[in-house]
Amino acid sequence: MKKIKYYYNTNTLRFEKLVTPIRVKLLRFFGLFSGLMVASSIVIYLYIRFFPKPGELEANKKYEALKDNYNQLGERVKELQQQMSSLEKRDNEVYRSIFEANPVPDSTRAKLIERQQEIKKITRIDEEDIASNIENQLNNINSRIVFQFNSYEKIAQLIKGQSAKLVSIPAIQPVSNKQLDRIASGYGMRIDPVYGTPKMHKGLDFTAPRGTPIYATGNGVVKTAGLSDGGYGNHVVINHGYGYETLYGHMFKIKVRNGQRVKRGEVIGWVGSTGKSTGPHCHYEVRINGNEVDPVYFFYNDLNAEQYDRILKIASKGSAKSFD
Repeated sequence: MKKIKYYYNTNTLRFEKLVTPIRVKLLRFFGLFSGLMVASSIVIYLYIRFFPKPGELEANKKYEALKDNYNQLGERVKELQQQMSSLEKRDNEVYRSIFEANPVPDSTRAKLIERQQEIKKITRIDEEDIASNIENQLNNINSRIVFQFNSYEKIAQLIKGQSAKLVSIPAIQPVSNKQLDRIASGYGMRIDPVYGTPKMHKGLDFTAPRGTPIYATGNGVVKTAGLSDGGYGNHVVINHGYGYETLYGHMFKIKVRNGQRVKRGEVIGWVGSTGKSTGPHCHYEVRINGNEVDPVYFFYNDLNAEQYDRILKIASKGSAKSFD
């Protein structure tokens, strides 16, 4: 049974039944409702803030797992970088041993293309697959590094065994020729300057003033040092071993003697015009197993690519006549 409330009316001086207007009831209702909404919002906020949903808990676990995975991958990347540095160092040593020069660096354009390809590849996969994809790539790189290490070990052993051969093979020009203007006559058929008939010219003629130093083009032992009856005049023949010999003709004066060991770049005599010669020059020959070959292919040690291309053209044209 609903309880009836009364109040004392001072105007009528008696108790009367209390009747609440509908407007007041509505205001009270909305006030209570608003309070409940605010309280509910606070409770929901606190719940979300301090009590995450199961899906969020799973996402956090995945994030922590990915974070740990990336940390491990970071350590592996450092190890791979150290191994790659070791490979690069060994690569440089290999190039220096063979060519006595630094290897040509990778093209910047090639690096840019590779980087763009990697970016495109990553943007096509889901974020959850990135770690797995990177790990697969690192495993692949690691396998390649192991292979390269084995390959370079074999190369290093080969070079170690061939080091004596590398310094013995003729590899420089017999006279100083920085301007590349001293080759007067090349290898091949030329007009004999004395008889005026075509004759095989078995070497290169380097014109130079009398007294210009002549250098050994590779390590070896002097086989012949003296005056020739065959037109070379004062000449030197060096046996480099491994089937290689070089001849230096028409010297003004010889510095070395038979049986003497010489090194690449050592002065063995001076330019002259002795023997069958029409002017001061050095006639230079390279022989492999007794057969004369074009010496122009044995200047790789003191010429860059542009200079080598230029000297090939000079030697191919040259004078129609030889100097000897």
